[in-house]
Amino acid sequence: MDTHPEYNFKSGTVLLVDKPIGWTSFDVVNKLRYAIKHRLGIRKIKVGHAGTLDPLATGLLIICTGKFTKKLNDFQGLPKTYTGTMKLGGTTPSFDAESEVNETFPIDHITPELVEETRKKFLGEQDQYPPIFSAVKVDGVPLYKRARKGQEAEIKSRRVIIYDFEISRVEGDEIDFEVTCSKGTYIRSLANDFGKALGSGAYLSALRRTKINDFEIEKAWDLQELVTYIQTSEKVIIPEED
Repeated sequence: MDTHPEYNFKSGTVLLVDKPIGWTSFDVVNKLRYAIKHRLGIRKIKVGHAGTLDPLATGLLIICTGKFTKKLNDFQGLPKTYTGTMKLGGTTPSFDAESEVNETFPIDHITPELVEETRKKFLGEQDQYPPIFSAVKVDGVPLYKRARKGQEAEIKSRRVIIYDFEISRVEGDEIDFEVTCSKGTYIRSLANDFGKALGSGAYLSALRRTKINDFEIEKAWDLQELVTYIQTSEKVIIPEED
């Protein structure tokens, strides 16, 4: 990462940020918007992100400011790469560790050979159902809001593409993986479906987004370091009053 970039947030900037665990993507956007507004001495500025990460996930967010927010749709359509861990032998309503295990399954029959055979089945174009705890809207209402109220909803599948799917570790009840996928793919759903395909159950216990097309996590800002830079750097361009 360039340690001394010049940022013109009002005209438009693309920022790469490493989202911390426990933060929503909107938390990151709001934190940066607040810092930019106060540094520039303005009341409003457009700030948005190109692709949501769940609170328990970490990793690469593309943030656009000012006139560059028009680029967000282009960035959202790019393929994304994740590393993560699946926990075998159980499922959760959210398909990750955000909710408690609600059902358990045997795992003694799962061998590295079975994992490899199953991995191959998940490559390519396929239909995937998003989790009930997701931002997908049904009749204008996000599914997670219905789920938290105990309401049922008809969830439609969506066509996604798994470009690459590699298993790096199978140990006990854990599987480490790396996956590159198309827009709209839920890695939580991939973990849930993979557990079923193994004749067991699985949920996502860790997730990190490492790439969005050619944008890499190694070039991303630590969030607090970026906020400090916005607040103090002389290379932040302060716009003249209109």
